[in-house]
Amino acid sequence: MAQTVPLAPSTLDGVPLVNLLPSDGALAWVRDGDGLVAWGEAARVETTGAQRFADASAWWREISAHAVVRDKVQVAGSGLVAFGSFAFADASGATRGRADGSSVLVVPSVVVGRRGGTAWVTTIRESALATAPQLRATEDPVAPEDVAFADGSTSGAQWESIVSEAVRRIEAGDLDKVVLARDLVAELAAPLDVRAPLRRLAASYPNCWTFHVDRLFGATPEMLVRRERGLVTSRVLAGTIRRTGDDSRDLALAGSLARSSKDLEEHEYAVRSVADALEPYCSSMNVPEAPFVLHLPNVMHLATDVAGVVDAERETATALDLAAALHPSAAVGGTPRADALALIDEIEKLDRGRYAAPVGWIDADGDGEWGIALRSAEYDGARVRLFAGCGIVADSDPEAELAESQAKLVPVRDALAGTEDS
Repeated sequence: MAQTVPLAPSTLDGVPLVNLLPSDGALAWVRDGDGLVAWGEAARVETTGAQRFADASAWWREISAHAVVRDKVQVAGSGLVAFGSFAFADASGATRGRADGSSVLVVPSVVVGRRGGTAWVTTIRESALATAPQLRATEDPVAPEDVAFADGSTSGAQWESIVSEAVRRIEAGDLDKVVLARDLVAELAAPLDVRAPLRRLAASYPNCWTFHVDRLFGATPEMLVRRERGLVTSRVLAGTIRRTGDDSRDLALAGSLARSSKDLEEHEYAVRSVADALEPYCSSMNVPEAPFVLHLPNVMHLATDVAGVVDAERETATALDLAAALHPSAAVGGTPRADALALIDEIEKLDRGRYAAPVGWIDADGDGEWGIALRSAEYDGARVRLFAGCGIVADSDPEAELAESQAKLVPVRDALAGTEDS
C-alpha cells in the first residue's frame, strides 16, 4: 500500500531535502533543490550477474502490478517508487567475494519529493495506511575527521602506464576508445555518516544529481536516461577540462575544449552509442549536431542532450529497461563496446563495483531517472573508495589523463575532507 499526499508549500521552505534524512536507511536523488529523499525499507531485491537488470525489472513489475496506490499528486516520482544502483560489470560482486551480488532495488517506507512548486510525502507499507510522518530537518551529522587518503588499486604512475598501454592498443587499431578508471581510498577515524558529504555535495554541486543508495553516494553530472510520460532524454558527457577559478581564463579554456579534436572525437563516440541504443525504443529522436560546454564548479565537459519519443510498440519499456539497454555507453566503456570492455578487464586492475553504472529511481508507471554513478564513492564503515575515469583515444596523453582523473576526484574528496572546491 502506497499513499501520496501533497504538502503545503511552506512545509519545506528553506529546508534542503537532504537535511531531512535520518542517519539510517537514507536514500537520495536531488538536483537544484528538487528531487526525492527517502528512508526505511518496505521491500528490497538484490540481483547479480548478466541478468541483474532483467531480474530487477521483473521484480519491480511484479511489485507494481500488485500494489495498491493512492496518489493525490500524480507527478513522476509520486506514488510507489524504488531507488536502485547496479554493478558496472556482470562479475563485479563475485570478484569482490560478495555472494549476494552488488545490484539492488529498494522500496523505502517514506519518500519526500519536491518538484518546482509541488511537494509531497509518500508512505509505503505492506498493509494499512500509515500516518504521514512529521517532517523536519534532522540534527547536523558528524563530519568525517582525520581523513587519510591513499592510492587504491594502482598508484598514479602505474595508472599512467595503463593509459599508455591503452593508447598503444588504439593506435594499433584494436579499438577506437576505452574509458579507464582508478580509485582512491579514504580511511576515516570513525564510520562514515553519509549525510555529511551528501549535504556538502548538494550545496556545492546543485546542478548535479546528488545521490545515495545502499552505501553508494556521489554527485553525478550525467543523466543516463529519464523517461517521463513517453518522452526520453539522455545527457551525454565526454571531453573534460579542469577549471582554474579565473573566469576569463576558464572562458578561453571552454573555447579550446569546444575545438579540441581529441575531446570532440571522444564525445562523438559517446553520443553515437547512446543514440544507437535508444533508437529501437523511439519513434523519433533529436540528436544535436554539436555539443555545448557544461560548466561545473571544478571542471567543464562537452555535453549533448539526446531526446526521443517512445515508440507505441515499445511503450512498456520502463526507465530501468532503457538504462539497461544503454549501459555501458561509450562514455563509461568505450568503442566498440565489446572490445573496450575486454580491454578494461585485461588492464584496468580494478573492480569498479557500482561506479559508472546506473543509479536512480523508478515509479510504478515505469517513469524514472537513472544517472551514471560518476563523482562517486562506495563506503563500508570507516573505509571509503572514491572513483574517477577518463576516456582514452589515440591522442590521449597519460600525464594529462591522470590530472583529469584527479580533478574528477575533487567533489567527493572535498566532501569528505570538508574543504572548499578547488
